[in-house]
Formats: sequence, C-alpha cells, structure tokens
Amino acid sequence: MSQQKVLAALIAMIGAGISTTASASGFALIEQSASGSGNAYAGGAASAEDASTIFFNPAGMSRLSGKQLTLAGHVLKMKADFENRGSTPVPTVPVGSGNADAGGWAFVPAGHFVAEVTPDLHAGIGVFAPFGLKTEYPDGWIGRFQALKSSMETININPSMSYKVSNGFSIGAGLNYQVIKAELTNAKLLGAGIEGMSKMTGDDAAWGYNLGVLMDLDANSRIGVSYRSSIDFKLKGNVLVTGPTGATVANVPASAAFKTPDIWSFSYFRSVNEQWDVMADLTRTSWSSFQELRIVDSSGATLSLTNENWTNSWRAALGASYHYNPQWTARVGVAYDQTPMTDATRTARIPDEDRREIAVGGQYKMDKSSTWDVSYAHLFVNNSTIYQNLTAGNAGVLAGGYSNSVDIFSLQYTHNF
Repeated sequence: MSQQKVLAALIAMIGAGISTTASASGFALIEQSASGSGNAYAGGAASAEDASTIFFNPAGMSRLSGKQLTLAGHVLKMKADFENRGSTPVPTVPVGSGNADAGGWAFVPAGHFVAEVTPDLHAGIGVFAPFGLKTEYPDGWIGRFQALKSSMETININPSMSYKVSNGFSIGAGLNYQVIKAELTNAKLLGAGIEGMSKMTGDDAAWGYNLGVLMDLDANSRIGVSYRSSIDFKLKGNVLVTGPTGATVANVPASAAFKTPDIWSFSYFRSVNEQWDVMADLTRTSWSSFQELRIVDSSGATLSLTNENWTNSWRAALGASYHYNPQWTARVGVAYDQTPMTDATRTARIPDEDRREIAVGGQYKMDKSSTWDVSYAHLFVNNSTIYQNLTAGNAGVLAGGYSNSVDIFSLQYTHNF
C-alpha cells in the first residue's frame, strides 16, 4: 500500500467513526493508542514503542525501523448521574425530573503511520481526536434550561518529522490541521408557560504545531519532553430557536471564539532488565485559556455568556510492563488527573472533577509484522457539586451533585511493512 493510500484510509476511518466523550480532565482526549492505555499513558513522551508516538512525542519516531501503521479504537462508557439538591425550577413550566444521567457510550478511533526515510530521518502522519465532549440529558430533566445536549468533535491531521541528531538524542516536529464542530442545546422560556428550544451549532478549522525531544540517559533509560500548541478557533454557525411545536421562532448567524490549551509532557522510561520496564509521566494542560464561552451575533452583540474561569491542571502517571517472552507482554498503570474547574464555575455541560485511573493491558506479537494490543481502564471521578444560577436569564437555579465514572476498552493493531 502506498503512503498516499495509507493517508487517505486514515482520514476516512477517523472521520467516519469518531464520536467523542472527554476522558481526560476538561474535554481533552488522551486515547491515542491501546499500547499506551495499558500503562495509563505513563512515559508517553519517552516510550516511543510504536507509531502513536507522533501524538505523544514526534521525536520518538527515530526509534522505529522501516514503515509502521497503527490503528486503534477506544470504546468509552461515561456515567454522569445528577442528584437534585434544592434546584429552583423555571416558573410557569413543568418542574421536570429531579435526577438525570448525562453519560453514554462513545467511540474514539486513532491512526498513525511512520516511514523511515533514512536511518536518521523519519516522516509520519497521525489522524486522531485530541479533544471531545458529549453530554446529553433527557428532555424533561429539571436542568434542561441550563443544558440538554453538549457536543464537540475534533479531527486532527498531524504530519510530522524526526531527526536523530546523535545516537542518544533526537528531535521532532509536526504541523496540526484541526477541524472542530460543536452543538449546544437547551430549553428556552419564550413566554409565560411557553417552553421552546435553543440550538447553537458552529464549526471551524485552524492550524497548530507540536514539538518534541528524546534523549538517552544511558543504555537502558531515556527522557522525553513534548509540547503541543494551543489553537485559536472562531466557530461560525447559527442559533436556532424553535417553539413548542418545532416551528422556527428565530434563526440568527452566530459565532464563538475558542482557544484550545497548550500541553507540556515530561516523561521517563527505563528498562530495568529483560522482563521489566517502568515509566512515569507528568503533563501540564494550560486550561486557563478557557475563561468564558461567549456567543455573539453578526453585529458582535452578545447572545449568551458563560463564565468558565478554568485553571491550569496537571496529570501524573506511573506504569510498568512485564515481558513474559518475546511474544507476550503485560501492562499496568495508575494516574491522577486534576480538573481545571472549581465548584463555583462548574456547569451542567461539563460536570468534571479530579479523577484517579487504574489501567491494565496486554500485547501479543503474532509475528514480525503483526502485533495486537488490548487494554482496560477505569476512571474513578470524584463526586462533584454544582450551583448554576441562571435566574437572570430565565433559566432558574440548578443545585445538586454528580456521581461520575468512565470505563475505557481499547484495541490496537500494529503492522510493520
């Protein structure tokens, strides 16, 4: 298969299959490989085990030989159970159900391809989703004026190169063309006793970049540092307001400025002996870039404003792999992921909290060309509280708590050409 055909197949697969649910803090997605998932992505910027290193650290491509393709799929099950604790409903309309679950199932694919141009120069491309969000409440729940459906999907195309400066030091860089699509819906009070629906949709595409270095400390250990830039978007679309029968009440052009966070990762990897590898990772995500969500019309007038006031967050992970023999490998990992939001700024669209992760996985090498990875991870999300006061916007007060968790099942196929 030619490199052009590989690229076309990757883009078609990711674009057709993506359905996203945030699995890291905020609305970040770290699910890019099943091989890394089994170690809770510990050592992601230093392991450089397969072509998925394009996402974690492009300098890691220098450790691969020949041509390699990885195809990964992640099935996520998210639970976001809301318990009502004294919400003040919107007057003149039915109160609605006090409790609701905004979770559900999602599928996140990822594909990466690397080719050895010369012994020192590698080129590759990744197609994946670095951010994603999907929460959806039942139509009649008590907080429907705050949120019903919140969906954000991204597709990122990441051509990259790496260069081996010396036997123990490599550098890498890549460009990122990212497409984003969002949809936000909620109930809207149109008059006394009249309940309608508001739906905002928008999309955009923009460019960013990523950089990385990989350095050997000795024959058995190495460190990696990677950086993924922020990307500025201006989502353009419309706000559609419909009445109780679905008839259009208003349909106006709208836009929203949005900036993804930049991300720094610092990783360590060590081969203890022929059986054991250990790894660690520390990642900083600059969520302070997300201070507000302001939707404006074509004249620049504000249609809606949600203060977010997120703060920068950290994720720490530790992992280990045990090689039973050249064919079989077992993996384990743990991680702690800090939420960027506080109780005061939490919204029903993203009811996030700190999370702890435990992951297990395994690898089977069928032959020199084919490898399978499988993993399972469970995220223990701390219980969270919410007090979202939108009485000024005729949306009432949402007060309560959330009980959240995430289960992730991952499968990956790696082929060496």
